[in-house]
Amino acid sequence: MTVPRPRALRTAALGAVSTLAVLALAACDGGSPTPSSVTTSEADVTPTTTRTPAPNATPTATTSPAATPTPPVTKPPATKPPSTAPSTRPLAGMSLDQKVGQLFMVGATATGPEPATGTAISRYHVGNVILVGRSQLGVTRTRAIADALQRRATSSATHGLPLFVGVDQEGGNIQVLRGPGFATMPTALTQGKSSPSALRRDAATWGAELARAGVNLNLSPVMDTVPSPADNASNAPVGYWHRQFGYTPATVSSHGVAFLRGMHDADVATTIKHFPGLGRVQGNTDFTSGVKDTVTTADDPYLAPFEAGIAAGTEAVMTSTAIYTRIDPHDPGAFSRTVVTGLLRGKLGFDGVVITDDVSSAKQVAAWSPGQRAVKAIAAGNDIVLAGRPEQIPAMTAAVIARAKADPAFAQQVDASATRVVTAKSHLAG
Repeated sequence: MTVPRPRALRTAALGAVSTLAVLALAACDGGSPTPSSVTTSEADVTPTTTRTPAPNATPTATTSPAATPTPPVTKPPATKPPSTAPSTRPLAGMSLDQKVGQLFMVGATATGPEPATGTAISRYHVGNVILVGRSQLGVTRTRAIADALQRRATSSATHGLPLFVGVDQEGGNIQVLRGPGFATMPTALTQGKSSPSALRRDAATWGAELARAGVNLNLSPVMDTVPSPADNASNAPVGYWHRQFGYTPATVSSHGVAFLRGMHDADVATTIKHFPGLGRVQGNTDFTSGVKDTVTTADDPYLAPFEAGIAAGTEAVMTSTAIYTRIDPHDPGAFSRTVVTGLLRGKLGFDGVVITDDVSSAKQVAAWSPGQRAVKAIAAGNDIVLAGRPEQIPAMTAAVIARAKADPAFAQQVDASATRVVTAKSHLAG
């Protein structure tokens, strides 16, 4: 399948940075957060309805407000982001450490990053961040945090390349950013009851809010299909939280693509997930080890939503850490060259950026050291290793650098992945 080139993204003008955010980021040159202070947003959830807790989940029951309309968002004038490398030689002038840094996405607490996040960017050259936790700060204060993070992307840190600032802004419980200027997004299952055209318009509004807040990559939409309403309670990662758009691949495809296109209308990049699907597992890989999908095959009809998202031009695909016994019974999907390079890149033809699900604290991958997780992910064909816990970045980057120095073939993979990430960033429009 021929995949369209990543569409141009627009970064909004750098806003005035609040004194609070400046002080918070100024300290980001040392120290490390406690493991509980930086976690992936998907693991840090508050449920919207009162239910019997799913296995390994400890939700606090609340009632989710319905989606509320917000005034049309006026985008500020676009300005040129930090300089990017020439498109003909995207890695020209970059050190090995800087190239490896582009292959990581580090957690940044959405209410104010921990010092270790700043250290990951400045000292370990990490080129991407994900806002994690839950925030009620609103658009303006979130923008101050994002801008302060972007100022870390200096010539010595990231070769002047801008950060991908990502977030899980799906809807329902998985809406990291809230507060003034952010609409309350319904769950994906509720979004799936709208027409695709209406959902696209809504997603464009939500995307414009993200753009105003300095976010240029949404780690959404979810393209997993849960077979039926009866499976919701037992499907801990997706169905329990109503993160799916519907119960058939056709509905998930049509509405997932509508969400994706709405984000694109707002010049926000997308990440479809969790390839090759989490709709038919039981355990949540964040909290449970040994999570397996014993159904999905390389020709499975439940892959159709991912194919649709690729055809629609998604910039990124997130790989799952579940084990798919009928595709590769040995390795988690994100560590499987059969899944990432063979199926996603080869059979489905995706040539964009591949991002792992969080491998810094997930119980599913706890058997491997942080360094081993990073090396296995890159060797499998992923381009970005998502590490919500920034204190693991030193060990992860060191392991990838050491492997690249010792193994020429792996070094070529590092270059290929860094090229894909840098090329995607070169499409950030000025």
